[in-house]
Amino acid sequence: FRVAAPLSFGPTHFAPVLAEMGRRHPQLQIHTSYGERFVDLVAEGFDCGIRLGFLDDSNLIARRVGPLHGKLVASPDYIRRHGAPETLEELSAHQALMGGSETWKLMDGDKLITVSPRGRFKVDNGTVLADAAVAGLGIAALANQFIRDHLLAGRLVPVMSRYPLPQAGIYVVRPPGEQPNRKVRVLSEMLIEYLEPGLSQAAAGL
Repeated sequence: FRVAAPLSFGPTHFAPVLAEMGRRHPQLQIHTSYGERFVDLVAEGFDCGIRLGFLDDSNLIARRVGPLHGKLVASPDYIRRHGAPETLEELSAHQALMGGSETWKLMDGDKLITVSPRGRFKVDNGTVLADAAVAGLGIAALANQFIRDHLLAGRLVPVMSRYPLPQAGIYVVRPPGEQPNRKVRVLSEMLIEYLEPGLSQAAAGL
């Protein structure tokens, strides 16, 4: 059973579920590949993948196993030096810490908008991105799982609260076919079971 999972909180949030799956099914061989690069599930022979955020259009079949909430954040030191943006125009003048995308999706009331912030620091790992924000390098858009402890400790504070990040998702994706095989279905159901308590706290930013 081959699974591709993201390195960003994959080892902390998904690895325990896969370990429990192995415990419950002692005859099952599980091979998990953690990484941030985009994996071609079909070409590389994976049964399924776990993906975060907003899914691009593809021929893969996706099952949502949990919500993903986040915030725009910056360090108190960055705000002291550069101020806290409150409008989209002000945001464009700030240093953005970029993840895997060149754009951010924000909510303006009930309307989804896309902005293209500017920044010189880009990394495809949420934990490293959060550390860069704590170091005062700029403003980051991050899932609550990466920033919860920093927010509680005061190392990061929310900004642009008038334009919140839309709720994204955690998905199990698989190659096209009429029915998911039993292993994919079991993993999806276990992720829903194990992620719900933690995600309900993350949704509240706890």
